[in-house]
Amino acid sequence: MSSFRLRCCECDREYSENPALLVCEACATLQTPGGPTRGVLEVRLDELPAEWPKARPSDTDFLEAFLPFSDPSAVAPLDVGGTPLLPAPRLREALDLPRLWIKDDTRNPSGSTKDRASLLVVAKAKEYGFDTVATASTGNAAAALAAVGAASGVRAVVFVPASAPEAKLVQLLCYGADVVRVQGSYDDAFDLCLAACDAFGWYNRNTALNPFTIEGKKTAALEVAFAMSSEPPDVVFVPTGDGAILAGAAKGFEDLVRGGLLARMPRLVAVQPEGSAGIVTAYRDGAESVTPVPDAASVADSLTVATPRNAILCLKRIRESEGGAVAVSDDEILEAIPFLARHTGVFAEPAGAAALAGLHRALEDGLVGRDERIVLLITGTGLKDVPAASRTVERPEPVPPDLEAVAKRFGL
Repeated sequence: MSSFRLRCCECDREYSENPALLVCEACATLQTPGGPTRGVLEVRLDELPAEWPKARPSDTDFLEAFLPFSDPSAVAPLDVGGTPLLPAPRLREALDLPRLWIKDDTRNPSGSTKDRASLLVVAKAKEYGFDTVATASTGNAAAALAAVGAASGVRAVVFVPASAPEAKLVQLLCYGADVVRVQGSYDDAFDLCLAACDAFGWYNRNTALNPFTIEGKKTAALEVAFAMSSEPPDVVFVPTGDGAILAGAAKGFEDLVRGGLLARMPRLVAVQPEGSAGIVTAYRDGAESVTPVPDAASVADSLTVATPRNAILCLKRIRESEGGAVAVSDDEILEAIPFLARHTGVFAEPAGAAALAGLHRALEDGLVGRDERIVLLITGTGLKDVPAASRTVERPEPVPPDLEAVAKRFGL
């Protein structure tokens, strides 16, 4: 690992590594109650690889070249990352998009892209001597922290809304996390987690507060570029809640451009549900920050936030990439689940399928061309929220156990 600094995404002030530092000390004074995080810090590596490491993207040797950890033994023994970039020929044909790819992050250990951030955050927590890491989450970040914590021997304390899907809650409990179910929204859980970390001295994994979450999430972009090294993508669709996944993708592509491994940045398109579209609204209004969405709600629980905490940086990165932002309805998200599954074999939760719904909307709006190289980031498995997916299919009636019944069933 090369040395690094922490740089504020708003004022460009730089800081040396400090376990107690979460946000820019100057910009934090501008924080408003209930607003997005001010002064989000990003890692700035002093040196970047000039050539691709001779290792798999999920190998420690590969990660050491791009990530700011100094103790490889602190990295959990889980096969995080290295997920496939699928050409999806049947989806290409169905959509008339001959250069479309699927980045299938459902194959991470806990079933979502959030494992990438947790892998690095827990490694840094161990380097710093913390034995407890806490996070607030609608479910996926909590599950990711619980999984990595279990593999690393680090205690995970997770704050989730009481409405979190049952599958995600069971996953947390099976991993052995200390689960705090909060009678309120994700935003309530976020604030409570922040207060608990301050009061009890726990290491805070919260998105838009811990700078290593963005740094860990950038590995998805590294893998996309690695797999498409002959020609980078033109546009990447990213399901967006708080905005940290998109900021992470931007950071990964930016690092590759800085290091000379990528010629240019792809356009980044944020996809949000219509009922929780603070970033989309701010982007369309030309605003630099967001107005909280009262009573935010969507079938895509992983994307449902009243106040996107990482909105300021996310909006900045969308504009820098000359990308865009689209809002999709819950019906469009639900329709995308079986459409994606039947044409690719990838079963996504609503938040993951939102990427495909966003692509449909972007095509209608003329935001992408049919000959462009397009990547959809599918962020989480459908097994996270089977009740949502069940709304999109009809269960067949049972048949008697004889061949005649089967022949009748298929009209043979």
